[in-house]
Amino acid sequence: MTGGDEGVRPPKEASWSIRHLHIVDDTHVRVLAELLIDCVDGGASVSFMHPLALDRALNFWRGVARGVADGERALLVAEDAHGICGTVQLILAQPENQPHRADLAKMLIHRRARRHGIGAALMRAAEDTARQCDKTLLVLDAVTDGDAARLYERLGWQRVGVIPGYALMPRGELCNTTVYYRVLAGGSADSV
Repeated sequence: MTGGDEGVRPPKEASWSIRHLHIVDDTHVRVLAELLIDCVDGGASVSFMHPLALDRALNFWRGVARGVADGERALLVAEDAHGICGTVQLILAQPENQPHRADLAKMLIHRRARRHGIGAALMRAAEDTARQCDKTLLVLDAVTDGDAARLYERLGWQRVGVIPGYALMPRGELCNTTVYYRVLAGGSADSV
């Protein structure tokens, strides 16, 4: 692992690995933009409409790269033999009365790499990274009853509730969104 990246080893049978990118260069931005486009093309509701232009995706990831450089975000990636195949972010910069909390965002898995345990591994790595950043409460949202929501529930995330008609799917239909949280072991939120 290079560039100060920290790696997480997958199960022995896995043909992928996870690492924390501390520096996001132009090559990463390009590959992550292509990953985002693949997910939107595949119908993922991740804040973008179909068709997602490359320039728009590149601009999004350049903003993420700035956030990583400024310490406002943590970016984890999964890589297989073809390169980056998944990612998730922790938004660490929160209001001053919420220093213990982070938002988990943009869990993306390339269609070629789904159903291989990468999403679950990215979530575990994100939780480990949050602990290292002294975060004890994580929050996220997902399309109600979607694949991601089922993964979060299987991993023990607590369902807060459903917001009807919260967002649009990439091709324009409304979708409900479910909000989840997770208290990390030993966190101060345990006592609330």
